[in-house]
Amino acid sequence: MPQLTYDVFVCDPIPQAITSLVPNGERRMFSPLSVTLISGDEDAVLVDPPLTVAQAADVARWIEASGKRLTHIFATHGHGDHWFTAGLLAEQFGARVVASEPTIEQMQRNVAIRPQFWDALFPGQLPETDVTAVTVPGGVIELEGHELRIIDVGHTDTDGTSILHVPSIGLVVAGDVLYNNVHQYLREAQGDGIEQWLAAIDTVGALAPTHVVAGHKDKTRDDDATRINAETRAYLLTAREQLEVQTSAIDYFHAMLAAYPDRLNAGALWSSATALYPES
Repeated sequence: MPQLTYDVFVCDPIPQAITSLVPNGERRMFSPLSVTLISGDEDAVLVDPPLTVAQAADVARWIEASGKRLTHIFATHGHGDHWFTAGLLAEQFGARVVASEPTIEQMQRNVAIRPQFWDALFPGQLPETDVTAVTVPGGVIELEGHELRIIDVGHTDTDGTSILHVPSIGLVVAGDVLYNNVHQYLREAQGDGIEQWLAAIDTVGALAPTHVVAGHKDKTRDDDATRINAETRAYLLTAREQLEVQTSAIDYFHAMLAAYPDRLNAGALWSSATALYPES
């Protein structure tokens, strides 16, 4: 049985169609996106295809250069930046689009909000987005004799999220359960969202992976599982603490920016702040 390997393609941040700047003066950008290719000798599985047509073209060239036959495209969750180009890539490579049932439900939701949200942010840049994903029996994708296990983890930065565990190489492709030196998206963290997200991180940790691929990744950072799990957890704990003491979006923004000055994309932090403090 061949040994599996994995590679990560990071799509660089792209500008959003928002003219106002982030309070620290940055332009509004979308966070870098991680696309993972898990490969055997001949076949491969792609995880979390990107958002725009241009990004998909870059990823397609990367897949072609690998020389592998793409069998499946898996989406970890329903946010459009992790699957909107799945149809384009599936048609090009003859692959099957798969996801968990909770993720498919969230895919439908993201298609429903696409005109007022995704198209407003990226006008003219997105492909048609029919939901063609199906579930797989037992939640297992087979790749050259190895099991790639789909595990539902519930709410993280959105509902209905999952991860892909590849036990034979100690890998978890974590989607947005984990972030790697990028400001985390907490627009959907109202109520007990942070607590649920922390529980999802525990689920990843219990698998004892050596490497994890975060859905949004600083491409200068490695995939060390221990570090990324700890940093993602620490960010959420800091956010929870600040939400208890800060009374406005701008105060929360500056407090989190002071705690994490080196994380990428303060625009994601500001977007979260304005949702968490809607009256400020």
